[in-house]
Amino acid sequence: MMKYLQRLGRSLMLPVAVLPAAAILMGIGYWIDPSGWGADSPLAAFFIKAGGSIIDNIPILFAVGVALGMAKEKDGSSALSGLVAYLVVTTLLSTNSVALLEGIDAEKVDPAFAKIGNAFVGILSGIVASMMYNRFSHVKLPDALAFFSGKRLVPIMTAVSMIIVSAILFFVWPVIYTALVSFGKGIAELGAIGAGLYGFFNRLLIPTGLHHALNSVFWFDVAGINDIGNFWSGKGEKGVTGMYQAGFFPVMMFGLPAAALAMVHTAKDKKKKQVSSLMLAAGFAAFFTGVTEPIEFAFMFVAPMLYLVHAILTGISLAIAAAFHWTAGFGFSAGLVDFVLSSRLPLANSPYMLLIQGLVFAVIYYFLFRFIITKFNLMTPGREEDDEETEGTGLAGGESKFASMAATIYEGLGGDANVLSVDNCVTRLRLEVKDMKAVDQKKIKSTGVPGINIVGENSIQVIVGTNVQFVADEIAKIRKR
Repeated sequence: MMKYLQRLGRSLMLPVAVLPAAAILMGIGYWIDPSGWGADSPLAAFFIKAGGSIIDNIPILFAVGVALGMAKEKDGSSALSGLVAYLVVTTLLSTNSVALLEGIDAEKVDPAFAKIGNAFVGILSGIVASMMYNRFSHVKLPDALAFFSGKRLVPIMTAVSMIIVSAILFFVWPVIYTALVSFGKGIAELGAIGAGLYGFFNRLLIPTGLHHALNSVFWFDVAGINDIGNFWSGKGEKGVTGMYQAGFFPVMMFGLPAAALAMVHTAKDKKKKQVSSLMLAAGFAAFFTGVTEPIEFAFMFVAPMLYLVHAILTGISLAIAAAFHWTAGFGFSAGLVDFVLSSRLPLANSPYMLLIQGLVFAVIYYFLFRFIITKFNLMTPGREEDDEETEGTGLAGGESKFASMAATIYEGLGGDANVLSVDNCVTRLRLEVKDMKAVDQKKIKSTGVPGINIVGENSIQVIVGTNVQFVADEIAKIRKR
């Protein structure tokens, strides 16, 4: 089950990665016309509407992305089936359709059906579509129906399946919706404390990949909170909307880079150069884009106490920002790019105070991490025992950096004899192997990767960073030889 949920989290990263485009477009539009919502400038309206076309259709992006990501093969028919699934369920369970089925006026229909086009249903549609693809994409029908065999059969079976799913949701969705709304309101009613609890659990769930499920409740329109969508579209309350995003900026832009610096300064002298190179790149990624996994996975498993402290500090950061009503938002993550783009949005409230908060958190992170690492002698990067030290991997003549890195990682995984599948998300290689005992972690770490995460008997993740796609591409070339 955990493995399946991790695959789901990986699949969600594909549509989530589209959101920066919306953030850039809407940010430019609001920068041009920060008060008129495009009414005072056709150019601003053009950018705002272009960005809104993405934000407003997040459920469709989820349906397509999850269907493609969860399918055994990355084929367009699975993505098309995800769209088919979403269209079937949202049409059958729309307010007017439900009113027709129940023989009542539309205004008397359960309000849950007015929210059927949400991220949860988008994810569910993608899951069903991927299941249909995995089951029917290679089915051969009799000659008379041969045209509909294989991949052409997938959208058909998806549509049929979604009719059944829609019938189930007709009774179940109102209950699910009520529960989600109650959960969301329960946290939301706690105000700043609720934001803090959300921030704490958000970080705590990162190792499992289940933070995406929690995020969907607060960031998207699953329970009516829709913090990201409302913030960027201006549909909310100034100083309140954005409270589940703002507190991440001080942590991602300042706190974690400071933690990275603490790990550099506590590394052994002979390993400082290697650790500095790793942490400089990871710190810049966190500050500029808000991608924090290269730093977090560097200490997540070797120093779980430190990671717990990080989760607590994240919760405190969100609580502080929410308590003072400092708000800013992001389309992708809490980095400099999104901060600049969101700072002039109508619902942004004293966003520059988050920078001051960030500077304070940088000091807290640095000295607290440095104290804990040295006090408890934690084995953060560069502090491993000498017998754990691995030899660096040089670049072979004519080979690119990523080709050399991929070759060493693949060899460390056991090569063709042991590797079953290779995939990647934003920062990690996600691999299936026959025998975990055949994996040479020391060899893999010799490439300078931030960390390795064993998530199952046959599942392993190699944390590479934001250049992971290039490494994955090189491994794919090796596997084809």
